[in-house]
Amino acid sequence: MAALTALNLLCSTSYSSISKPRNGVSVILRVLKFPALSHLSLPTLPTNETTTISFKEVMKTSANSPKDRSGDTSPRTVAAELYMIMEVVAERIEMHKNIGEQRNNWNTLLLNSINAITIAATTMSGLASTGVIGSSPSHLLALKISSTLLYSAATGMMVVMNTIQPSQLAEEQRNATRLFKQLHEQIKTELSLSSNSAITQMDVKQAMESVLALDKAYPLPLLGGVMIEKFPKNAKPAIWWPQRKQDQEEKQFANGTVEKNGWSNKLEREMRYIVEALKSRDTEEYVRLSNMVLKINKILAISGPLLTGIGAIGSAFIGSPSQGSTAVFCGVLAGALATLVNTLEHGGQVGIVLEMYKASAGSFQLLEETIDSTLKEKEVEKRENGEIFERWWL
Repeated sequence: MAALTALNLLCSTSYSSISKPRNGVSVILRVLKFPALSHLSLPTLPTNETTTISFKEVMKTSANSPKDRSGDTSPRTVAAELYMIMEVVAERIEMHKNIGEQRNNWNTLLLNSINAITIAATTMSGLASTGVIGSSPSHLLALKISSTLLYSAATGMMVVMNTIQPSQLAEEQRNATRLFKQLHEQIKTELSLSSNSAITQMDVKQAMESVLALDKAYPLPLLGGVMIEKFPKNAKPAIWWPQRKQDQEEKQFANGTVEKNGWSNKLEREMRYIVEALKSRDTEEYVRLSNMVLKINKILAISGPLLTGIGAIGSAFIGSPSQGSTAVFCGVLAGALATLVNTLEHGGQVGIVLEMYKASAGSFQLLEETIDSTLKEKEVEKRENGEIFERWWL
């Protein structure tokens, strides 16, 4: 008890300018100091339970990090920043996984709901045209109004569904989860294989750029113009990596028979041949398939709401003396076709096929840029080992 009294007295004397803490634990934490880590300045995080780390704040903090005698950032601080980025990547993995499951559920629920509504509206149109319930005008009017309302609701829901393409959104989140897991393992491997002194500020910058590029390629919001355009004029390969600078000059070996860092003149020629083959064959083929699937998706996305709209108009004119037979034809046949089109588009998940083709084209383009940027490195010693590079990418 006397020790606690002395400790409280010491705290109140040393920190007279600080407001009184709520409990004794915070007092003890303020008194205790760790001399071994006194020079380490880690980025401070907000105290809210639900916190989102801003990479701009991380970059600003890293710029103000303590310097060692050579003027470089402290190795421990750089390692701490890389650990923090790895935690952010782990959080992104969980977010994209959960949202991907949610958007996959959207696709299933909306598909079943729209089909059920369309079939019900078609059935009511058929019943109204046959008059099986009786010739009472009130019965006919009730069926016509119900069918028209259901068709109108199906049209609105189909427009929303075709605009956001939930199946394609789910595939985007699955791709984002896979790529974030890959980045997380890369950072984890780099931290486990390298000592704190071997990690540089460039590694932190590259990790930040990779996360920002993935956030831009696979955004989470659906509003505000952030969502990826679902019906562009032309399909392009998906880009999820930071763009590399291509301003380096090519360097040829002085002697093609001598290998340096696993590279030789023969290996360089093979790599250039692979790049040309990817550009002229694989990437071009997947882009062509992406454009083909995009056109099919556009046709189906327009046809569905158009058919339900025709069905709504047709059901409203059932029983009309002048347009009776035509109205029945439109009300019943349009509903059946709309159900078929909606099932083909979202049950067949055309959006997922489109996203898969775009991701495949993006993978080939990433391989092209990686080989091209490696070959344009001036100093062969700074490249990745040629044998490892060939086995890893090929």
